[in-house]
Amino acid sequence: MTTLLDGYRDHIVAAHKQPLFLLLVGFITSFVFIRFSVRMIRAQVRWWPGNVTPGGLHIHHMVFGLGFLLAGGIGVFATYGGHPWIDVFGLLFGIGCGLVLDEFALILHLDDVYWSEQGRKSVDAVIFGILFTGLLLVGYVPLGAEPTGETRWGLVTVISVNALAMIVTLLKGKVWTGLLGIMVPGLSWVGAIRLARPSSPWARWRYAASPRLRARALRRERRLHRRADRARTWLFDLIAGAPDKVPANHPAAHRVAERMAARATAHLDAHAARALARRSARLADRRSAAGAAVEHPSGSHRGVAAAGGPGGYDGPADRAGRHGRSQQRRRAVRAGRSRTYAVGSAGQAPREGRHRWLRPRTRRMSR
Repeated sequence: MTTLLDGYRDHIVAAHKQPLFLLLVGFITSFVFIRFSVRMIRAQVRWWPGNVTPGGLHIHHMVFGLGFLLAGGIGVFATYGGHPWIDVFGLLFGIGCGLVLDEFALILHLDDVYWSEQGRKSVDAVIFGILFTGLLLVGYVPLGAEPTGETRWGLVTVISVNALAMIVTLLKGKVWTGLLGIMVPGLSWVGAIRLARPSSPWARWRYAASPRLRARALRRERRLHRRADRARTWLFDLIAGAPDKVPANHPAAHRVAERMAARATAHLDAHAARALARRSARLADRRSAAGAAVEHPSGSHRGVAAAGGPGGYDGPADRAGRHGRSQQRRRAVRAGRSRTYAVGSAGQAPREGRHRWLRPRTRRMSR
């Protein structure tokens, strides 16, 4: 115990890092407490107080975290950072950081995704915040260098290259490598050189025209990243609790399906869309032609609507034609001539351009 106290005085108090240390303590304490609280509420433990719902309104703990952040930030400026107030306000600021970042996914999605897969982003944000604060506490400066008069321009160049590599790494879908590359020199450079993850923006932009690179990225994803993702998922479930399994008929599942369908429609190839439109137009033309050539119940064929009366048949011209043909048949019978029948030629192919329901060319046969 004496050794710990001596180390605390030498490395924390004497180095003027006590406010940062208290900020880290408040950060970790508030996160652990609020995760324990929400897990007790989720398990419906009777002895735990539960959510704060005045008048039926559920107040998220992010609201209390914003209050702590404001109190800590404004208090430091109001007291000019003097002791012991800076220690107190550093602790309050750390408590606010833990409460707000625990609901980082809710702020990002503007939706209550606390116990869903999207809610894991909150755990990512909290762990990164704790690591970043811890590195600052142990005295690790970004890139491991301090700005001096001799190395100023070299340091500016290294910081610029590292920032560019960090952006490329984040675009390649390697979030932890890119964020930790801010503090650890060379880590983001390695992430920027290696292949991107298949679902990253970089893969969608650059690997679409290179099937070989995309196949390599998929093989690496199956071999390496999925194992790391399973280990990370197990650790996050242990820390923050497993997310809910959303059923297929849940509204959240419908929203995800609609977003995926909209994304697939947006990436539809223009050529395929034009081909689909042409096929739809040809099908509509065939249906309209079939509807115009529907057979009349009396045995005659329906014509175009413009050629006859309403519906394309039974107009004055059609009635006169039928009457004339019946008179001709009666005169032929009175004269003793043989009646004729219209018989199609055997094996005759249908004429091109004629509808299959229309009468083909016929020849007359005497009975």
